[in-house]
Amino acid sequence: MNAPVPHSLLFEAEEARLAALDGLARKLWLGGLTNSQGRLEPRLESLLALRTGLHSGRLAPAETWLWPPPPIADALNDAITEFGLAGYCAGEAELTDTVVMSVLFHLDFIVDYRDRGASEAEAVRMAIEAFAAEWQERCGQFDELVEVFGLLPDDTKSTRWDQIRGVLRSAGWQEVLRIRRLLARLPELARIIRGLGRARASEERDAMNQTSVELIDEAIAQRPERRTVRVPDMPGETRGVHRSDRIARMLPTEAMLLGHPLLRLVWHARRAERTLLSYEDDDRMQELRLHRSRVLRPHIEQQPGTRPEMGPILVCVDTSGSMQGGAEAVAKAVVLEAMRTAHAQRRSCHLFAFGGPDELVEMELAVDSGGIERIARFLGQAFHGGTDICAPLERAMAKLEHQRWQLADLLIASDGEFGATPATVTRLDAIKRKLGLRVQGVLVGDRESVGFLEIADNIYPIRDWRRYGGSDAESPIHSHRLTAMYFPGALRGAREPAVSGEIASATMCSGPDGSVREPRTLPGSGHNDNDHR
Repeated sequence: MNAPVPHSLLFEAEEARLAALDGLARKLWLGGLTNSQGRLEPRLESLLALRTGLHSGRLAPAETWLWPPPPIADALNDAITEFGLAGYCAGEAELTDTVVMSVLFHLDFIVDYRDRGASEAEAVRMAIEAFAAEWQERCGQFDELVEVFGLLPDDTKSTRWDQIRGVLRSAGWQEVLRIRRLLARLPELARIIRGLGRARASEERDAMNQTSVELIDEAIAQRPERRTVRVPDMPGETRGVHRSDRIARMLPTEAMLLGHPLLRLVWHARRAERTLLSYEDDDRMQELRLHRSRVLRPHIEQQPGTRPEMGPILVCVDTSGSMQGGAEAVAKAVVLEAMRTAHAQRRSCHLFAFGGPDELVEMELAVDSGGIERIARFLGQAFHGGTDICAPLERAMAKLEHQRWQLADLLIASDGEFGATPATVTRLDAIKRKLGLRVQGVLVGDRESVGFLEIADNIYPIRDWRRYGGSDAESPIHSHRLTAMYFPGALRGAREPAVSGEIASATMCSGPDGSVREPRTLPGSGHNDNDHR
């Protein structure tokens, strides 16, 4: 049996000096080993203590630090405490390592400031001011990111901060901040978006999701009971002989007395005394009686089921010209709230921004450096163009074919000025039945339209959308449900028109004799059929 190889003690003493490196990330090794301030062993131990304190959210007092020297340690501790860096770093390993690297970087410049003619105190002050200036800007941007998304994006916790620093200084990001403040006035949007998805059942009841439940109730019922009742002297079964006055059933021996002159009187006497020997017969009748009793009665009742939630989110946003002003601000708020909710709950979110034909933009709403840049660019743009709802619906239905998106729900934010083709509506209905897809609508307009009603299961109206565009005007109509109130038969019952467009057009353009005539145009109107979208 081979003996274990003894551990080499040649470099054990030298390696013991670097034992603190085992608790530091590898990216901190070079800065910790080569920093110009202090001695190696105290520096490494203090870096490990500083990192541990920042990661736990509780920084040790400066007088307990072994490194850097007391004047530098006091100034550095004051700067870290002023900006609350320990609170930002609590539980965030990448951000903690970034702060420690920044400390090493700025303290290493003290010798350079001394070489340029600064005194020791001035060099320390310049290094601490540079560290404070860096983290003052970053902490302010951290606060903005937390305000917008609720949590810090993953990219902001690492050294890749420069990738989004330019985005956070752009005009598009200022629009993001404005839309975030607008969301505080639209709390109902957050509730609607949180309810999207079908990954699991929530505890909240949903009146639209009815389930059949068998219930057992106790009731009082009239229960039938059958019994047999014997009816004497009723023609039926002969049971024997007995005495009676029934002439029809008397025995023949009694009838013989009637033929004798004297015995005839005996017969009359027996009849009067009801002592004639007669056949005894009777019959049985079935009697039905009802009596009250307690019974258990099952019945089927429709009850609201649990509302499904948590799952991927598909968002379609109308970017047509009719959405400018307050409607545009509300639509952007829908997009931002969907992104915030998906990031907070670790869900996938995909956006379809649609305008006219061939004006469809898709983007993944992930909260990272790329996603923040995309959302800032999108929210910084103005809406204009036409309206084609079929293209985003087709793309959304194609998404649902993938395993990742099969439990998603669809949210549509629009003013409702659109109409889907019968083929698209039919296919959407089929997917609703097959996958359980729910289509929620956010109506940024004054009234619902037939096109919106045909594709949305529920429509949430935002009737004061003008106020979010700087106007105090109220909606000119009393209800958004004018279509349902005054045109209840407007929806296609079979999802198909009575006749096709070609047949209707040919009928309108034909003359009485069946000849085809050209469509008439009002003089001077300059209007023709091609003007319609």
